[in-house]
Amino acid sequence: MQSDKKELYKISRLNKNYPYYNEIIELHKEAIENGQDIYFDPETGFAVLTAEFLLKRGYCCGSGCRHCPYEVKQ
Repeated sequence: MQSDKKELYKISRLNKNYPYYNEIIELHKEAIENGQDIYFDPETGFAVLTAEFLLKRGYCCGSGCRHCPYEVKQ
């Protein structure tokens, strides 16, 4: 399972040039490691769902979630 989680850490729809990108990726990784379903965006303070939570939910809602593990709906 640990190797599966490492793949979840990488899931992000953000461009690598996005402000706070590295911090966001680290917050996402820490949330997954700690069994948390969300983390808080460092710029806005909004709650962000982790890829692990979205995968457990079992489907894409089409909202463009930052860490959606599913293919983009068109």
